[in-house]
Amino acid sequence: MKDPSAAILVPAGVALLGVAALAVWMYSPPVVAIEMRVPGLDRPATGGAAVTARPLKATETTFQGKPADLPGMWQQFRGPSLDGICHDTVPLARQWPPEGPPALWELQLGEGHAGAAVRDGCVFVMDYDREKEADALRCFSLADGAEIWRVTYPVVVKRNHGMSRTVPVVTEKYCVAIGPKCHVTCCDPASGKVFWLIDMVRQFGATVPPWYAGQCPLVDEENGWVILAPGGDDALLVALDCKSGEVVWKSPNPRGWAMTHVSVVPMEFAGRKTYVYCGKGGVAGIAADDGSYLWDTTDWKISIATVPSPVVLPEARIFCSGGYNSGAVMLQLHGNDAQITADTLFRLKPRVFGSTQQTPILFDEHLYGVREKDKQLVCLDLEGHEVWASGSQHKFGIGPYLIADGVIFVLSDSGKLTLAEATAEGYHQLAEAQVLDGHDCWGPMALVGGRLILRDLTTMVCLDVAE
Repeated sequence: MKDPSAAILVPAGVALLGVAALAVWMYSPPVVAIEMRVPGLDRPATGGAAVTARPLKATETTFQGKPADLPGMWQQFRGPSLDGICHDTVPLARQWPPEGPPALWELQLGEGHAGAAVRDGCVFVMDYDREKEADALRCFSLADGAEIWRVTYPVVVKRNHGMSRTVPVVTEKYCVAIGPKCHVTCCDPASGKVFWLIDMVRQFGATVPPWYAGQCPLVDEENGWVILAPGGDDALLVALDCKSGEVVWKSPNPRGWAMTHVSVVPMEFAGRKTYVYCGKGGVAGIAADDGSYLWDTTDWKISIATVPSPVVLPEARIFCSGGYNSGAVMLQLHGNDAQITADTLFRLKPRVFGSTQQTPILFDEHLYGVREKDKQLVCLDLEGHEVWASGSQHKFGIGPYLIADGVIFVLSDSGKLTLAEATAEGYHQLAEAQVLDGHDCWGPMALVGGRLILRDLTTMVCLDVAE
């Protein structure tokens, strides 16, 4: 039989302990945690009162690597001129030994498709550390691949055809990178010292794309601004001050277009610098000086995933292409600063051209790219007519390509690197070699001073392709 006194004493004891704890809490001095303000973390995602959030804390680590004393620059997505063309004067080899171009160094990275940016003898890569559950912006030596510094911050990213897939932009003073869940880091490219770190989801109401952020940041060096496309309720594009991370301007988002995997592209029109962006529901033009919303069109949109960036052509034309049987379209801008319209000149069916991931290259008044439908490298004229195709015996999947010294480098899904002449005269292959072990070789390439940097899902390699 249970003791009835115990049934009374136990609850009473618990109650007394609770009263005592409450008294200690009421009369003890408050404990205040002081955190350095990080732009964006004191605001909710879509307006309203400030919300409490776990602060983003970056960790800076230095290593023994040193910058290389080597020339050349590929400081952002698609290179110095944002056109996928290397303008170095270093002559390139037209033939390779059977084993391919010599490998100068090799790195193991986290799963992803993030390409390299190169400046001042350093290679900058946005990576992901699965063990520590952290984004990692890393800096390596162009000479030997030795790590120089690393910036990390905690974020949980699940495997989804890789994690990181963006290319940093590096200026003399700043290195800016976007992580898979739309965090933006700005640091000193020499030391890795972090200037600021924001979350576009929290600050601008961005929606992380289905296969994570693929957008690469753009820097307006004249003004010292970084241009981003969060696709939030009140900000299709934003300009942030590189030094502080503070908002310079926000463009309206009247159609509510969400973020895609596309990167922002600059364009001059009617004597004014603008930015072109393919949002979730169409294409828009934004004024570079103040973020004014200048024009848009819903004639080009992809229901599943918009990845290739628009290609700006002469005579105010814009070529947009995509995958998932969307084909391509040529837009034409008309008007002036007061009123601009974007008309559709022509459409291309997928059998003519479409691109799942990579952005076509404009070179010598022709467009070069790998066609989604049959995976062939093709050359188009600017009226959308096929000039040539590589043929059924030369297929490349959805891997990257770039042009340099009159040749085009094309990397297949399986890691086979092909060299061909970049000419409208026809497909003329010069060399090919298996340079990676063959899985998801999709990350954009970089070429600096005869050194070609490319990757597969987990390995980055630097090849000597100089003459």
